[in-house]
Amino acid sequence: MRISMVSEHASPLAALGGVDAGGQNVHVAALSLALARRGHEVSVYTRRDDPALPDRVAVAEGLEVVHVDAGPAEALPKDTLLPYMEDFAAGISADWGASPPDVVHGHFWMSGVAALDAARRLDGPGYPVPVVQTFHALGSVKKRHQGAEDTSPSERTWLEPSVGRNADRVVATCSDEVFELKALGIPGSRISVVPCGVDLSLFGAEGPVEPRQRRHRIATIGRLVPRKGMDLVIRALALMAGQGIDDVELLIVGGGSDSAGLDRDPEARRLKALAKELGVEDRVVMRGQVPREQMPAVLRSADAVVCAPWYEPFGITPLEAMACGIPVVASAVGGLIDTVVHGKTGLHVPPRDPEALAEALAELLGHPAYARRLGAAGLARANARYSWDRVAADTEKAYQATVTASPRRRLQPLGGQAL
Repeated sequence: MRISMVSEHASPLAALGGVDAGGQNVHVAALSLALARRGHEVSVYTRRDDPALPDRVAVAEGLEVVHVDAGPAEALPKDTLLPYMEDFAAGISADWGASPPDVVHGHFWMSGVAALDAARRLDGPGYPVPVVQTFHALGSVKKRHQGAEDTSPSERTWLEPSVGRNADRVVATCSDEVFELKALGIPGSRISVVPCGVDLSLFGAEGPVEPRQRRHRIATIGRLVPRKGMDLVIRALALMAGQGIDDVELLIVGGGSDSAGLDRDPEARRLKALAKELGVEDRVVMRGQVPREQMPAVLRSADAVVCAPWYEPFGITPLEAMACGIPVVASAVGGLIDTVVHGKTGLHVPPRDPEALAEALAELLGHPAYARRLGAAGLARANARYSWDRVAADTEKAYQATVTASPRRRLQPLGGQAL
């Protein structure tokens, strides 16, 4: 099968850890590699953000990345990219020429806009190429939790649901997302659930363990943005200290690549100020970015990994921790409800609840045998359910169901408005 992945801002070649680089980059790269291993030909289309980038990069047998000119060839925040999606779609369609793919898979809502537009260009008002869409994050959920802090363009409110309704199939990454998609008017019959995966060749229970400075270590990992809830973990650390559980260090991974970068990061400064205010400044270690190949040793060094976002479309960090045999304390939101099984592979807590976080962490630190059992169960679950090869096989089934579906639907105007 010839597959076109469309990922306008999240190139699989991008370094992780920037403001707009993270789980989606990992997802697109790993899924594309796994599909290529299964014998498919995969081209990933992404926006050129550096004039020095070559037009095409061969990543592996059966996998290439294609850089498309759309807007200035420089790094731009993803929420400013919508005006360039028409050029992006034109570049994709031109590259297809007279040999379109068997299926095109959009990642993120703006990629969906471009994928549908590129497909439509092949055959006037209809389109011969089936379009599959994965949103990775939904604007309706983001707006609900961030309110006025949401920087999405206003057009997202009508374009995103229209992308979902026009796509031949939507691949949700968790069961919670299905309810959100149905609320946007997307029929359940056209929704498949396929989770994200974890690189089991890199993340595992055996291997080096990074040294730590205190008896216990808890870790939280991700982009330094308020919605990730890292301030909640600092508050939980202070609450535990007040209960006498004070030989604990909190490792925060994410943000700038060095101390100067962290000093310029407003969220890093806010977290440091909070730790100082709560009297735990000496127990909070802000690491900044960590090279991906070093992450397993970091994870293995922790007694528990905390994922405390306000909301989370999926979340790859819990899977990476589970694959290393480390129990996870997670907010009971979004994809974390599926990946972390409460009382089996980790513990769920209500979102935005530092007291519940402190209680769960105290339980794990105070009962190491229980924590080890949770970690072992998480390791087994990660290996059984979340390998990228299994994720690719499930995605392939979604593609096959889409390609064989008939009759072909006709493309409707997105949201009743022109692109």
